[in-house]
Amino acid sequence: MKKFLTATLLGLTLAATAQPLPQIVLKPVFPKLTVERPVWMSEAPDGSGRCFVVYQTGRILVVKKGSDGGDAKEFLNIEARDPKAGGENECGLLSIAFHPGFATNGLFYIYYNQKNPANQHSQPLNFPIRSVISEFKVSAADPDKADLSSERIILQVPQPFGNHKGGELAFGPDGYLYLGLGDGGAGDDPLGNGQSTSTLLAKMLRIDVNTRTGSAFGDPSRHLEYGIPRDNPFVHEPNMGERGARKEIFAYGLRNPWRYSFDRQTGALWCGDVGQDLWEEVDLIVNGGNYGWSVREGAHHFKPGPTGAQYIEPIMEYTHRPNLQPAGMYPDHSIGLCIIGGYVYRGKSFPALNGIYIYGDYNLGTFWGLRYDYAAQKVTAEGTLLQQPGNIDSFAEDADGELYALMQDGKILQITTP
Repeated sequence: MKKFLTATLLGLTLAATAQPLPQIVLKPVFPKLTVERPVWMSEAPDGSGRCFVVYQTGRILVVKKGSDGGDAKEFLNIEARDPKAGGENECGLLSIAFHPGFATNGLFYIYYNQKNPANQHSQPLNFPIRSVISEFKVSAADPDKADLSSERIILQVPQPFGNHKGGELAFGPDGYLYLGLGDGGAGDDPLGNGQSTSTLLAKMLRIDVNTRTGSAFGDPSRHLEYGIPRDNPFVHEPNMGERGARKEIFAYGLRNPWRYSFDRQTGALWCGDVGQDLWEEVDLIVNGGNYGWSVREGAHHFKPGPTGAQYIEPIMEYTHRPNLQPAGMYPDHSIGLCIIGGYVYRGKSFPALNGIYIYGDYNLGTFWGLRYDYAAQKVTAEGTLLQQPGNIDSFAEDADGELYALMQDGKILQITTP
């Protein structure tokens, strides 16, 4: 995107970029995997070296790390449930998370979307789609097969539109299951979900899959299939049925958190939140944090909000339009259209990348990086790591802390240095 940068913009480069970041090189792995739209990849936490690749259409393939992918096996297939129905580009089977005790209990969790039968769900609103979080067990006869009969539905979330589904599941260092959900879709947050604590949409949720809450919303006739961590920010709010604050909420004010991750060294929760028309952002998510949507887009005004309200500003942002770069937090940051959140590199193979948060843009294919000083709470270096033409669907991290890019055309690429 250098053609968009004028001499004036180059002159605005911040001191934070004085320390240059290394360039990266993308190395193909699993070249014989040819399925399009891989949206997630996780290595099983059991020492087996198996990577599980999630495809949006509803399949999960298991492949041995270090292989060419030609011997990939189908671990799970829910294509018959048509998870992309209702939102072809953003619905689907979107992630898998392995229970911390997976090596002994064989439990894992998936997030998928499903179309609702007419007039049979979420009355009186009758939303057309729902997001489903389910627990499964691995087959007792074959560790490379899911036991579909073992499904236990943990949570279902009504969805009003076909976009902004978020959809990542991940266990945090605290052992709880985190779920990032978008604002429900359409544009401009028409239902005001971003700042409403009575909905699970536009939130980072945190639940305990190892326990069960006795009743939902204080109603003894309704039960939850999970527990609520005692330090969730709204856990002590009064029960008001579905009108009250949802106690599953960990943080709110997110538009569409498309990929978040925990820094395996510090435990910090990094999130790429997809913007509306002008700004994309990177956030550090904290317990009880309000990240501003839809009063704010990035660090900028979007809609009227309460006078004096305080929002947590992004760690990083970039704009869609070259003429707005001078108004950004980092005016030298190149433009993009749709952020893909990534990871802080903590692997051992490429020391030059240590501590760099790597993220990208779906539309333009740009890879960026930044260094962050947690103690000083500021970015100390940022810049472009690589410009390439492919669409980035997601990033992934293996058990060794090595990072990968999942490309829409089906390629899986390891992030390396020259």
